[in-house]
This record gives sequence, C-alpha cells and structure tokens, in this order.
Amino acid sequence: MASIVKYIEESYNELVHKVTWPTWDQLQSSSIVVLVASVIFALIIFVMDYIFGINVKFDNGQADFGMWSGLLGFYYDIRGAY
Repeated sequence: MASIVKYIEESYNELVHKVTWPTWDQLQSSSIVVLVASVIFALIIFVMDYIFGINVKFDNGQADFGMWSGLLGFYYDIRGAY
C-alpha cells in the first residue's frame, strides 16, 4: 500500500513541477491545426467515396444503389456494366 501512495505522490509532483504545459495561445493554435487537418481528411474521403461509389451493394448479382453510386457507378449504369 505504501508503494501505491508513493507512486501517486511522485506522479503528482512530476505533473505539477516538472511538466511544461502549453500556454492558452499554443493550445488554441494546435486545436485549429487539428480541426483544419480533420476537415481536409474528411473532404478527401468524401471525394474518394463519391468518385468510386463505395456504397454500392450487390444482391443476387443486381446492383442496389444507396444514396448515390458515385461517378463510376453512374458511368457503369449508363454503360450497362452491372
């Protein structure tokens, strides 16, 4: 039990006295970078999904389109490739 108490005391001491915490301005700028990167990645994934039509489901050999089939799905539908 004494080792657990010692561990907690040492952890608290390190977090209070030895850790360098970011300033509020650094925290805000880092959050903005993460937000912008997340939006860019989400847009890239959306465009890839839209182009390649990942959400096309096949049921007994027939294509069942969800909300959209993507540009390639639209092309294949016109060409009769399904």
